[in-house]
Amino acid sequence: MHLTRRAFHRLSAATASAAIIAPLAQAAEPSHGISAFGDLKYPADFPHFDYVNPDAPKGGTWSTGYGNVTYDSFNPFILKGNSAFAIEGLIFDSMMTGSGDEADAMYGLIAESAEIAEDRSSITFNMRTDAKFHDGTQVTSDDVIYTLNALRDQGHPSYRVILKPVLSVTAEGPHRVRYDFDPEAPKRDLPMLVAGLPILSKAWYEANDFTKSSLKPPLGNGPYKIGKHEPGKYVIFERVPDYWGKDLNVNIGRHNFDNVRFEYFRDRSAQFEGLKAGVFLFNEEFWSKFWATAYEPENFPAIARGDVVKAVLPDERAAGAQGFWYNLRRKKFQDPAVRQAIGLAFDFEWSNKRLFYDLYTRTDSFFEGGPMQAAGTPTPGELAVLEKFADKVPPEVLSDETYIPPTTDGSGRNRRNLRTAAKILDDAGWKVVDGVRQKDGEELKIEFLIGSQGFARIAQPMIKNLEKIGISGEVREVDPTQYKKRMDDFDFDITTSRKSMGLTPGVGLRNAFHSSSANSPGSNNTAGLEDPVVDEIIDLIERADSREALTDAVKALDRVLRAKHIWVPQWHKGSHTIAYWDIFARPEVKPKYERGVIDLWWVDEAKLEKLKAAGRL
Repeated sequence: MHLTRRAFHRLSAATASAAIIAPLAQAAEPSHGISAFGDLKYPADFPHFDYVNPDAPKGGTWSTGYGNVTYDSFNPFILKGNSAFAIEGLIFDSMMTGSGDEADAMYGLIAESAEIAEDRSSITFNMRTDAKFHDGTQVTSDDVIYTLNALRDQGHPSYRVILKPVLSVTAEGPHRVRYDFDPEAPKRDLPMLVAGLPILSKAWYEANDFTKSSLKPPLGNGPYKIGKHEPGKYVIFERVPDYWGKDLNVNIGRHNFDNVRFEYFRDRSAQFEGLKAGVFLFNEEFWSKFWATAYEPENFPAIARGDVVKAVLPDERAAGAQGFWYNLRRKKFQDPAVRQAIGLAFDFEWSNKRLFYDLYTRTDSFFEGGPMQAAGTPTPGELAVLEKFADKVPPEVLSDETYIPPTTDGSGRNRRNLRTAAKILDDAGWKVVDGVRQKDGEELKIEFLIGSQGFARIAQPMIKNLEKIGISGEVREVDPTQYKKRMDDFDFDITTSRKSMGLTPGVGLRNAFHSSSANSPGSNNTAGLEDPVVDEIIDLIERADSREALTDAVKALDRVLRAKHIWVPQWHKGSHTIAYWDIFARPEVKPKYERGVIDLWWVDEAKLEKLKAAGRL
C-alpha cells in the first residue's frame, strides 16, 4: 500500500495520513517503520504480516468487472484522461508501505529505514540498493527527486495541494534522500505523505512526456506490470517474476496471482451477466437490489450449484461520508438554510425500505462509524476547540446535540419534513410564485448529475418530493468521460460522492474541505467549501500531538461541517458483499482495515481443475 493520486481522496484513511511525533523522532535514528503516535506492532525483524499466508502459492488469475466505466490512459498522475484502475497500487512501489491491521503505521519498502528530525522538519530515507525498475535499472535518489518535482509541480491538482508544504528533496548519496518541509506548515502528516508517494523513473519520463495522457504502459518498479490491454474492454496486470521486493517481509504472502485482470462493460447489467458467465471471477456488489434478488440461488444457477460463493466480509474501517453534495460555487446553494431544506426532501427510510431492501443504515456524520464521529452535545475537549470560534459558528454548535437528519415512517408520505422545508425556504426568501420557488426573479431549479445508472432511481423520488414544495429538478446522466470532465470542472448542481476518512484524519482533509482546494480542478472538495473556521480546525487537526487531541478536533470539525449542510448524507453498511467463483483460497484472518482480496488471496488449483473438469469454467 502506498500513496497514490486516488489515495489523496482517501488521505485521512489510517495508512495514508498517519503521523510522526517525538517518540520516534527525538533520537533521529534509523527506524524500520513509522506510525502516528509512536507505536509499531511489528519489530524490525518481523518475518511477515500476521494476516498473510506466508506459504500461499503463486499462479493463476484474479479478475473482476466494472460497468459503465472505461479508460483511455495509463497516466494516473495528471488531470487529463480517464486512467485505468489500480495502476499506482500494482506497478509502482513507494518508500514505505502500510500495515492492514494497524490504524496508522508504515514499514520499509524501497526505503530500508527512515530518520525523522527531532522537530519533524524533515525525513531522511535510506534506500535499498537492490530496488529496481522493471528494466533492471536501479531506483536511485535521482528518481525520488524527479518524482516529487513532477507530482508537485506538474501533476494532478490534488498532488499540488497536498505537496505544497514539501519544500524540497535532496540527495545525500545515490540511495539516501532527505525531504524538507515548510517550517510554518503542520508537519505531523508530512513524513507519512512522502513515504507513500509512488517512485517514478526519471529516465523513462524524460523520454515520455509526464504531462501527456497516454496508453503507453509506464515503467514501474512494483510487483506487477501492464500486459495485454484493449481500452473499453480489459487490461491485464502481469506479475513480475523477478520483482526486486518479492522476498521482503512486507511482501511475503502477498501478490500471489500471476495475472490481475479488469474487465470493462458498457453498463452494470452487462457486468453482472459477465460474472454469471464466468467472464470474470470476483465481484463486490454495490447495488442493494442486485444483492437482495439477483444473487438468490433461483436467479443465479452457479450459486445454486455451489460453483459461486456468496459471502459477506466485515469492514471495520470508518464508513466515511457518502451523500448528495451541493456545489456551493452556485449562488442558489450559498445559503445553508436552503441546503438544509433541500435535504429534507430525501426520504431515506422509504428508500431503504423500497429500494435498498433494508440493507443500509443512514449516515449522519462525515466520520461515520469511527471513533471520530461526533455524537450528543460537545464534550469538554470538543468545546475547548469550538470556543475558539464561538463568534463565527452558530451558537447551537457549542450547546446542542449535533445535527442528525430527521427520520420518517418510511411510508413515502414525507409531509412533516416537507412542511419544515417549505417554512425554511419561505423564511429564506424563496417564495412560491405560480407553483415555483423564486427569489429575486430566479427560479430554484436543481440538476442531479450522475455517472451511474443506479443513482437515477434514488434521485427521482427525491425530485418528486422537491416538486411538492415548489422546486423543480431533473436527473442528468452522462457517460463516464463527460462525467469526469464535468466533475473536474465543477460543472454540476448536486452530485453523489463518497469520501473515506479513516482512523487518523489529517492532511487529506485539505483536499476535501479546505479553502485551498475549493477551486482546484479535479479536487476532492466536491462542495467547493471555503470557510476560515474549517481551515483553522483542519490546521489544529494536522498539529494534534495525541490521539485524544486529534479526536477532539475532528469531532469539532464534524459538528461544524454538519451545521453547514454542505451535503445530504446517504447511507452505509459495515461489510463487503462479495461473490466469486469457487477457485480461490484466502488467509484465515482478514486484515482489520483492508479488504485484502487482490493482495492476499490465491488460486486453489484443485478447485479450479474441478470446475474446469465439470465444464463450468
